[in-house]
Amino acid sequence: MTEAEEEALAEAYERALALEKAGDPAAAAVWAEVLALDERDPGGAALRLAALGAAPTPDRAAPAYVATLFDQHAEVFDGILVDQLEYGAPMLARERLQMLGLGPFGAMLDLGCGTGLAAEALEDMTERRVGVDLSEGMIEVAGEKELYDDLFIGDALRFLEETDETWDIVTGMDLLPYLGDVGPLFRAVRARIAPGGLFLFSTETLPEEAFAGAPWRVTPHQRFAHREAALRSLLDNAGFETVEATLIALRLESGAPIAGHLFLTRAREAV
Repeated sequence: MTEAEEEALAEAYERALALEKAGDPAAAAVWAEVLALDERDPGGAALRLAALGAAPTPDRAAPAYVATLFDQHAEVFDGILVDQLEYGAPMLARERLQMLGLGPFGAMLDLGCGTGLAAEALEDMTERRVGVDLSEGMIEVAGEKELYDDLFIGDALRFLEETDETWDIVTGMDLLPYLGDVGPLFRAVRARIAPGGLFLFSTETLPEEAFAGAPWRVTPHQRFAHREAALRSLLDNAGFETVEATLIALRLESGAPIAGHLFLTRAREAV
């Protein structure tokens, strides 16, 4: 992209953002302009168009958007997410495992590992930990904590398709809010998890009527919310038993709690 193209993209992005914040319906046309200027979509224009009802819901957030978003916040991520937004899904996962008497575990795969919050929560319950994340900045912060045996920059689904390792526990804390169609992810996890292995992940959700029968929706905060029933069905089809799906307050957004679920599932002996 040339310097002139980058300037045009930045100008269109700022204009679209200002119009959206003002509640101006003209924002949709400008977000479409942003997407046309760079189809990699580092600004998340496709999600914003879907949230505005101006375009079909995509199957996932653009990888370039996820990487850009988290690279920008990597150095201050833990302080913002944990201290300000009261995010605690990894520690809740630890508590549920302990309450159910599950663990310790051998190899742990942490998908969308971010700065390593799940590895921190489960460090003493796992022998080996591997993390995968799209954001180079997040991987750098995670590496500084010395919690993982290996870290990889890349897409979770692609990693699962390319690895030949088998895992005893797979985590996806705050991964699904950036994926719509999670069926391929569930199937890929099942293919690389040991029989009886555990798959834990958090989701965002909405009141049932807000889904209007759809399995997922893009929220006004440009993340995906998933219906519990739809996730249970996809998990069952992929070869997982849902041990429990706990309704939780996942985090705060503008001071209000965001409803979600903490899923704890087990791979069946035979798919």
